[in-house]
Amino acid sequence: MQIQGPIKIHVIDSASGQGKELHLTFTDSFQQLDLESRLAEFNDHINILRQQIQATDDAATQQGMLTILQISEELLPHLAEDEIPLDEAIVIEIGQMSPFDNLLSSAKLK
Repeated sequence: MQIQGPIKIHVIDSASGQGKELHLTFTDSFQQLDLESRLAEFNDHINILRQQIQATDDAATQQGMLTILQISEELLPHLAEDEIPLDEAIVIEIGQMSPFDNLLSSAKLK
């Protein structure tokens, strides 16, 4: 699963050794845009994700992309209000044995 867009996604083992962490950072080019341009690019990112989800038949890929889509949709209103510091990482903790942890364990990143 490879997702292009304004977000860079890194999966790392949790420092506690319990599960994984999903680290989301915004690309440098996205950070440099004015608010209106950022929102347009982020909405394009969401629409492209929706199209890619519909275009694939692989269930694991769809689930991973749906997760990123859901996160992106949750971020959108906060981006619109300019509430998110774009130069900081967003860290999402994923517990062991969660469905998302199972998905990450079986994922093949390109």
